Amino acid sequence: MTVAFAVGSAESTRRELPTSMVERMTLILDSFPGRSARLTLEDVARCTNLPRSTAHRILDQLVRLEWLERGSLGYSLGRRALGLGAQADAHGELRGVAAPVLHDLQLKTGMVVHLAVLEGAQVSYLDKVGGRFAAVVPSRVGGRAPAHSTALGKSMLAWLEPEAVDELLDGRIGRQTNRTIGDLGTLHQELNRIRRRHGLTFERGECVPSIACTAAAVRGPEGVVGSISLVGDVRAALEKVAPLVVDAARQVSAALCSATRRPRRQAEVTAPRETWSSETLDRMMGASSGDWL
Repeated sequence: MTVAFAVGSAESTRRELPTSMVERMTLILDSFPGRSARLTLEDVARCTNLPRSTAHRILDQLVRLEWLERGSLGYSLGRRALGLGAQADAHGELRGVAAPVLHDLQLKTGMVVHLAVLEGAQVSYLDKVGGRFAAVVPSRVGGRAPAHSTALGKSMLAWLEPEAVDELLDGRIGRQTNRTIGDLGTLHQELNRIRRRHGLTFERGECVPSIACTAAAVRGPEGVVGSISLVGDVRAALEKVAPLVVDAARQVSAALCSATRRPRRQAEVTAPRETWSSETLDRMMGASSGDWL
């Protein structure tokens, strides 16, 4: 009797699974309990009772359509599911803490300042503080760019394990210009150089031929949460302003981490805990541009 009941229950569950694609997609989206929830493929298959292969196929479609996002820790609700207003609120604390720091950085340098977050294989711009050069920089708040082609993106990718970077990019790495890194091997070499510079990142003409950027990642209690960049003409002497970017990222990180620190995310690279001393920065700034870029 027990065996017959178990078999009958399993057959009943299979019969009750929705047959239409719309219903199955809705079932998957409903399995996410909140905006910050992250589920693996196995989690989704278990919650929905869908076959693993079916769940994987639908998840891929939802990621492509931006209903979901795929990161190193699993799937989470994407920009369409959250809505533009909700998406902005998700980063409200970061934007609020960073705003005065970005303004001060722009006044000190006269350059364009960006604040961005990593969303999958792209960076999403949360803020843009302009100077006279702002109209030339084709970025906008809410806009996106491939992470591997920007200083913002590479500064954040450098804090992830190589395997997590490969999963985020999913083998798709294209060129924006003739200077964009076009293969994963070269990108990993660049990310290693960035790690040796404690996360300081440079980019010249890789995303837009006429502009250059330097960036540093912002870290919260659980790891990297964003990045700050300075943008100028492709010939700009970025080495001279790089310490200011580092200091700005450090200020925002300190404000975000003022509460009790929680354990690091598993996917993060263990990096030196020391902050840069003024002597270290002076020594770094003394390097030739060939050593930087």
